[in-house]
Amino acid sequence: MTKMRALSETDLPAVAAIYAHYVVTSLATFDETPPGLDTWRAKADGILRAGLPFLVAEVDGEVAGYAYVSQYRPKPAYRHTLEDSIYLSPAFTGRGLGRLLLGELIAKAAETPARRLIAVIADSGDPASARLHRGYGFEEAGRLRGVGFKHGRWIDTLLLQRDLPG
Repeated sequence: MTKMRALSETDLPAVAAIYAHYVVTSLATFDETPPGLDTWRAKADGILRAGLPFLVAEVDGEVAGYAYVSQYRPKPAYRHTLEDSIYLSPAFTGRGLGRLLLGELIAKAAETPARRLIAVIADSGDPASARLHRGYGFEEAGRLRGVGFKHGRWIDTLLLQRDLPG
């Protein structure tokens, strides 16, 4: 059984492990060293204190993925623009969980004062993330060329955005 729910403290080791997989094996994130549990705890606390959603997808009692929004940039004028992040356990990709998480995340983000949602996607050649976001009405806002260097190659980021309902 699959359910979408708010993050709990006990989910953080699974969240950290999922993210660590992408840090080490992919270009999906520009982090080069997996953040530890204390870093994840601080990040989650900041997101939740700001009144923003941090969700997990649970399949048969196991954390299969997570998604959250955070303020797009730290300066105060950006307070009405959020950035989404979605990561799935490699064991649970291809099952539609990303779609479920993003749909629920957009609905929860729409309950905040924010009016825009941004996706910053590392353009590694895999179109899945861009396709997922476009399926929810995100439109291309630009491309930053060669802004990341990881695993011996330069990577562009694709910027997508959508309005939040409300």
